[in-house]
Amino acid sequence: MKSAADIMTLSPVIPVLVIDSAETAVPLARALLAGGLRVLEVTLRSDAALASITAIAKAVPEAVVGAGTVLNAADFKRSTDAGARFIVSPGITDQILSSAKQSDIPLLAGVATAGEIMRGLDAGLAHFKFFPAQSSGGAAAVKAFAGPFAKVRFCPTGGITPTNARDYLALDNVLCVGGSWLAPEKLVANGDWKAITQLASEAAALGK
Repeated sequence: MKSAADIMTLSPVIPVLVIDSAETAVPLARALLAGGLRVLEVTLRSDAALASITAIAKAVPEAVVGAGTVLNAADFKRSTDAGARFIVSPGITDQILSSAKQSDIPLLAGVATAGEIMRGLDAGLAHFKFFPAQSSGGAAAVKAFAGPFAKVRFCPTGGITPTNARDYLALDNVLCVGGSWLAPEKLVANGDWKAITQLASEAAALGK
């Protein structure tokens, strides 16, 4: 993957994953992939995150695994060293922008305001995570950004559900959405990969 745009156009929904045990990472990735979702965001919200990224990158190379909740330069380096093929941050900082500039790994930086989008544009970015989407104005806010920022494209994340995902995906400036509903803790704990594949299949169909 050479750019954020490449990644954002692979699947209509990017699963936002919190993986508590690296042992579940590979079967989870395979289950989501089997449902038609090729891009996976493993958030750095658990001790098993980096090991999970490495495991998926090695065992499921056809999936594009990235790191989410990347907060600083150290997180950025740890994630890329672990095998992350893209980076997602909840916001924009000098450290994050500097790390991205020094790396060939695509960055999907989080924005919620016009000022943050302008800062990202100044840094050469044109693809962003709109976060937290629902509490930052929802689909109406993303639609409004199309006026002043005609060339910017978004991946809304935060409060996205199978019900409201279509509202976002219907917008010309939205390439995909991020969703945390695709790997329910109970299904992962029970190893119910077939049910997760079904959820992924339904999510993949949202883009049709």
